[in-house]
Amino acid sequence: MGHGSSGAHPAPSAPEASRAGMRGRIDRLVREVVKFGAVGGAGVLVNLLVFNFVRHTTDLQVVRASIIATIVAIAFNYVGFRYFTYRDRDKSGQTREMSLFLLFSAVGLVIENGVLYTATYGFGWDSPLQSNIFKFLGIGIGTLFRFWSYRSWVFRALPAREPLTRAETFLEHEHPTAVPRADGAPAGRR
Repeated sequence: MGHGSSGAHPAPSAPEASRAGMRGRIDRLVREVVKFGAVGGAGVLVNLLVFNFVRHTTDLQVVRASIIATIVAIAFNYVGFRYFTYRDRDKSGQTREMSLFLLFSAVGLVIENGVLYTATYGFGWDSPLQSNIFKFLGIGIGTLFRFWSYRSWVFRALPAREPLTRAETFLEHEHPTAVPRADGAPAGRR
């Protein structure tokens, strides 16, 4: 058989490979944002339901009721993020992961409840409707911080294997005896 008659498809050009790689990264980011949003949206409902329940069934001040609701939502969100949104991410350092999650969640708690505190005690906006509006606004601002911090520091991505496998396959076809395969199989054509 001739060198070019193996039946394999020609390797994509550099610009095509770059566009395909960019499309793949964008697709993964969109899927991540959708999953983060699904868990986060459910977490917002939990947060607001607990907030209003505590606020209307106890004599706690508005910000204290909000902190309790935020803590319940943080626990709910951790389970959702770990086992749904970021289930494919590195699980080797769960103590580190939990510590960072709690640290960044605490910062998000301060952001979220700082907005409510400022509205309530700084401006006197403390009717039930105003409290819910500023609670929701605080959740939104805190969520932006949480998305960045969780994906950057807490639920870190595993290294990609696909580009490495593609490169090994390409090199194997170009130099069948020179490149050992990553899976331990002998080098050569298939």
